[in-house]
Amino acid sequence: MIALGSDHGGYALKEEIKKYLTEKGIPFIDFGTDSEESCDYPEFAEKVCRSVLAGESEKGILCCGTGIGMSMAANKIRGIRCALCSDGYSAEMTRRHNDANVLSLGGRVVGPGLALEIVEIFLRTPFEGGRHARRVSKVMALEQS
Repeated sequence: MIALGSDHGGYALKEEIKKYLTEKGIPFIDFGTDSEESCDYPEFAEKVCRSVLAGESEKGILCCGTGIGMSMAANKIRGIRCALCSDGYSAEMTRRHNDANVLSLGGRVVGPGLALEIVEIFLRTPFEGGRHARRVSKVMALEQS
């Protein structure tokens, strides 16, 4: 299960991602927003991240205008490792090396074609573990300082 969320700036991109996930047979939960009417992104970032942390969703995908606000809000939540990606290589490496559990995308930064490529890479790439697990553990320890 993939948790999806957006604000008004990322709504159109989220809708494209929903079509892609449906075509691929990947189940998802859409936590909103449901239109391009102005709204506050932290509300949707929190819903997606809480779903991931509760184990209801395996990963989360957030969309706003730039992806920056969503990633900042998501990373305030203990246990979330959200990566803002605008290319496939970053999406692959954040999964392989950082075990990111949430992806953030900018609807006004990346077009739907590139965004769907990033989503595909993010969802299919495993975490390598090993030395990277030690580093992720150190990152997670920073939340407590």
